[in-house]
Amino acid sequence: MKKLINRFTLLTTLFALAIVFQSCEQKQKEETKEADKEVIVESEKPEYFLLRPEVEKAYGYSHAVKIGNSIKISGAVSMDDEGNPIAIGDIEQQMKNCYADLGKILKHFGCTFDDVVKEDIFTTDMPQMLEKSAYRAEIYKNGFPTGSWLEVKGLALPEFMVEIELEVHKSE
Repeated sequence: MKKLINRFTLLTTLFALAIVFQSCEQKQKEETKEADKEVIVESEKPEYFLLRPEVEKAYGYSHAVKIGNSIKISGAVSMDDEGNPIAIGDIEQQMKNCYADLGKILKHFGCTFDDVVKEDIFTTDMPQMLEKSAYRAEIYKNGFPTGSWLEVKGLALPEFMVEIELEVHKSE
């Protein structure tokens, strides 16, 4: 009887060990299958936007480029559709004209100024820029983006007093 109990115990133990080993082997196979899966990353192609195609082609730039969720917007200046400076000598109106153009570009990509994460402003007259900068609160109603303000000796044309460029993050 004792021999029978020992054999039964031995068989039960072997059966339990076989189940454990089989379970471990199955888990290892699943992990191997998971590791063998390929991760395919689709490359993101840039989307170019020209606000004033003839002007931008003549000067050799795109006004905006979107890659993935990021949009880089070239500096906007106060110009008409032919590329002529407007609001000459009036920095506040030049700012308003810049923001109007930037708003058109943002709208093209389904964005607003709330999506702007960086704004760099270049000006030929920092004291005047600082004096008129309160206008920006009408643009950025939910908080200001990061950025830099730089006084420069000159911009693309001598009549330009301000140039504003943006970086945007478009949420999904």
